[in-house]
Amino acid sequence: MHRKHPGTDIPVERFSGSVERVTFHSEESGFCVLRVKARGQRDLVTVIGNAAAITPGEFVECVGSWHNDRTHGLQFKAQRLATIPPDTLEGIEKYLGSGMVKGIGPHFAKILVREFGVEVFATIEATPERLLALPGIGVKRAGRITAAWAEQKAIREIMVFLHSHGVGTGRAVRIYKVYGDEAVAKVAENPYRLALDIHGIGFKTADQIAGRLGIAPDSLIRAQAGVRHVLQELSGDGHCAASRDALLKKSEQLLHIPGEILTEAIRQEIDEGNLVAEEIDAVPSLFLAPLHRAELGVAQHLRRIVAGPPPWGTIDADRALPCEEAQTGLQLSPSQRDAVRLALTSKVLIVTGGPGTGKTTLVNNILRILAAKRLDILLAAPTGRAAKRMAEATGQEAKTIHRLLEFDPQSFGFKRDRQHPLDADLVVVDESSMVDVVLMNKLLAAVPDTAALLLVGDVDQLPSVGPGAVLADLIASGAVATVRLTEIFRQAAASRIIVNAHRINRGEMPLKHESKELVDFYFVAAATPEEIRAKLLQVVVERIPKRFGLHPVKDIQVLTPMNRGGLGAQALNTELQQVLNGGAEPRVVRFGTAYAPGDKIIQTVNNYDKEVFNGDIGRILEIDPDEGLLWVDYDGRRVEYAFGELDEVALAYATSIHKSQGSEYPAVVIPLAMQHYLLLARNLLYTAVTRGKKLVIVIGQPKALAMAVKNFNANRRLTNLRARLAAGRDGSDQYRL
Repeated sequence: MHRKHPGTDIPVERFSGSVERVTFHSEESGFCVLRVKARGQRDLVTVIGNAAAITPGEFVECVGSWHNDRTHGLQFKAQRLATIPPDTLEGIEKYLGSGMVKGIGPHFAKILVREFGVEVFATIEATPERLLALPGIGVKRAGRITAAWAEQKAIREIMVFLHSHGVGTGRAVRIYKVYGDEAVAKVAENPYRLALDIHGIGFKTADQIAGRLGIAPDSLIRAQAGVRHVLQELSGDGHCAASRDALLKKSEQLLHIPGEILTEAIRQEIDEGNLVAEEIDAVPSLFLAPLHRAELGVAQHLRRIVAGPPPWGTIDADRALPCEEAQTGLQLSPSQRDAVRLALTSKVLIVTGGPGTGKTTLVNNILRILAAKRLDILLAAPTGRAAKRMAEATGQEAKTIHRLLEFDPQSFGFKRDRQHPLDADLVVVDESSMVDVVLMNKLLAAVPDTAALLLVGDVDQLPSVGPGAVLADLIASGAVATVRLTEIFRQAAASRIIVNAHRINRGEMPLKHESKELVDFYFVAAATPEEIRAKLLQVVVERIPKRFGLHPVKDIQVLTPMNRGGLGAQALNTELQQVLNGGAEPRVVRFGTAYAPGDKIIQTVNNYDKEVFNGDIGRILEIDPDEGLLWVDYDGRRVEYAFGELDEVALAYATSIHKSQGSEYPAVVIPLAMQHYLLLARNLLYTAVTRGKKLVIVIGQPKALAMAVKNFNANRRLTNLRARLAAGRDGSDQYRL
């Protein structure tokens, strides 16, 4: 090992040794800081470089130069860094015990090396049955070790491939799970498929790989992928389609490809069945094919379900209502009585209204009247929490829509569909404003021809996270009988949360709190984003727990308009985690986020295998670094995650308002600043305020609050469902299915 002080004329040198410790390694960039032991040297050397994957025990061969850092002393900066599996017993034990192979921690690494010596890798690969002879290793653990070893080898190959093309390697596990052993071949053939198939990899990453693989910037394959990507991005904002002009303009801005190539790409995508061309309000527009199919399906199934008489036949409401009121001791209002009458004569009914308007009371009355007819009634909601609330409110079993439709992980579809419909006379769906067009299509397909449908929800809330504005479109079409409840009942009127939610919904400023007695709604004024942040931390950590006796993690939820920025969910989560759970151990860092037992997390994508869905919030129970596993409690259900799956979750001390839909929390804290001005809208603030059960505190700039209240948000989602339904109603055959 030859050492020299750095200088401009120093030749490139070689350095090699075994990795004793990985001080730092970024899965995204590959940058690493290693402590390396060279043969014949007593002192460890710091090596800085880039490696797709690096594990203690491995042997590294580096090409670079020596530098004397003022703070850290002598370091070897590697321009190139190659890793070789260890060949010494000590190195092998360190390598296996590092946690890289699930099922082998330091304990089992020692046992394996003691038994098999330098042949341990060959044994795991070629004769894994020999592992069963070792203490503590049964069939299950042996299977996990061999599967994890094979997966690890393939993942490292993918990592090296991605890394050699300048791409971060944090998604390698997911790429392997989707493509298996063919991963490298498939990515090399068409890197743009990554953006379609792999959660967490966007078009830009795929485009970067494509460029390095030599795909021309103006190639048709790139133009087609880009056009699809733009439509996908728009669907992420809730749109089912885009006008042709807007699509061409956005694609040109993104790709810098001439319009004629993009026009050809659109034509090709239509020919291949990936896009569908259709006019919306006489404007030529384009849909992603699955969203077009979903919209057509929703319209088709609604017309099918609406046809015919209700399954309960004729019920005399004027006789049923007094009996119901006598049994419950509850006197219905005139508007609720009218709603019950309409429900008893309608095969499909929508009930919408804000908090405190009696939606639950109305639904319970309808269900009790129909119960006398011995009907098969199924209750469902989009999220686990909403289903749980529905069950508590009605006293009957309620399921998530996914469980109701019996999701099958094998086929990645639902067992209940048009061919195998639900066994039901009536299907009731709560929080239906949250149901996007794709899920609504699947649900309606499974409703039998003879069954009735009752959709309940608050149409003034934010529309679904997924594409479409189904509930709003259904109501606006006039094709479905609708009850809109507006009267706030006396008990509910005592709540400032409910009163102010309705004021906000009408475009009026919330009432100020001027007395000293405790209420359930407060606006705390702050002049700057920094002041908002400071007050928010104080309120969550000290004031609410002290004055209201609520737990800062279990009971309080921060809801913010955006994910990024100083008042975004990401920044607030980092601060709140540090203050509320900073000392918890063990910690695992994945995809740029640290997690520890006790942390509050949110699932960010639907995972049908685990039965956890976008927006579900849980608490981390336990982390096992040896096994590479983490367990989360979701409302009493224990769910297991491998470390490589942690890109599916995020910290949830603070979440976006969009993610809070369908959930309720004892206390809600909402930061509002002018830096959020693009997002400040009435339905956003209304949705956030209506999430709080016992307490809502808005902390913000008065101007930002006023802007949110006044902005009705004319940003309507581009869909064609309303026209499809209205066309069926007036006899037009423009959208005949």
